[in-house]
Amino acid sequence: MQGCTACGLSRHRKNVVIYRGARRPRLLFLGEAPGAEEDESGLPFVGKAGHLLDRAIVELGLPDDGYGITNVVMCHPPGNEFDPRAAAACRPWLELKLTWLAPEVIVTLGGSALHALEPRAGRPLAEAGHPRLWRGRPLYPMLHPAATFRRRAFRDQWERDLERLRSMVDLWMPGFRSCSSFPARGLTPVGSPSSSVAFK
Repeated sequence: MQGCTACGLSRHRKNVVIYRGARRPRLLFLGEAPGAEEDESGLPFVGKAGHLLDRAIVELGLPDDGYGITNVVMCHPPGNEFDPRAAAACRPWLELKLTWLAPEVIVTLGGSALHALEPRAGRPLAEAGHPRLWRGRPLYPMLHPAATFRRRAFRDQWERDLERLRSMVDLWMPGFRSCSSFPARGLTPVGSPSSSVAFK
């Protein structure tokens, strides 16, 4: 993946942003494409939206060795504009990651991530919070965390869908979560566990 030149994004990137998380995650968060901070670090979701996602993971009580984070596109698109041609070029890599990681549950973050797996899905706001099956496994669409910075309504939707996700995870994977209720808001994410990996 590091040497991929299948699309034009390879000419501008600093890093190929592949994955961070557990070696065998039971739950996988699938975003759209890396931003500038991710391009700089080589890791997905490390910017402002990533901090919100990390806080959500803490609030959900997900075990450190139970989740992973990746994107549909692995190189930073200029202007943060999602590029469908790049997504098509990255598709073999995405399929390889999904096969190798083999998550039991996939949470898509944003419309482009959802439509990469479910091209006939509706608009992101309408689909968010409504689980479905994808290749025999639960798929749970959510808004992209970055959307919550634009409108209060999106932030409220994010919070509602996050709470429902907690209930759905308990249904799909009993005993998986490490806590039964949300801790206080504002907790900072825990450090990277020794059982996790970060591919740059």
